[in-house]
Amino acid sequence: MSSSSSYNPPCAACKFLKRKCIPGCVFAPYFPPEDPQKFMNVHKIFGASNVTKLINDVLPHQREDVVSSLAYEAAARVRDPVYGCVGVISSLQQQVDRLQKDLDAANAELIQHVCNGMPVLTSIQPVTPAGPYHHVNRTWNRQNGLNSHGNAGGNSGSGGGWWWW
Repeated sequence: MSSSSSYNPPCAACKFLKRKCIPGCVFAPYFPPEDPQKFMNVHKIFGASNVTKLINDVLPHQREDVVSSLAYEAAARVRDPVYGCVGVISSLQQQVDRLQKDLDAANAELIQHVCNGMPVLTSIQPVTPAGPYHHVNRTWNRQNGLNSHGNAGGNSGSGGGWWWW
């Protein structure tokens, strides 16, 4: 008993929602039947109707990014219901801070080694990554008479905080 039409399994969303997956299903391109957990997480956190609205409210070339973002946030919320993605970002920021301290220590050791024990004439300024609020610090520094490194004065010989190399 062969059929002339090919069988297409329903997408993960339609299978989970127990409905027929029609051609042109809004979920089908983004929730393949091989990955049902992806839709289950998104549905649990955002709801199928909200996801449908979000997908339909963006331009077609943006839909994959929207679904990818929703799936990432939903998976993060399933793992950590309180913080979600913010918990991941915070953890990564702490790791960056630890690594920055390690890098500063290594730079200080390198300078000490290069100078062969000679006292260093300038202070080492930590390199801070430009985060989303880096412009606020610069504005505050300018208003309070500080240079771009957060120090008073310029590159005079009075330890103004400038790198010597």
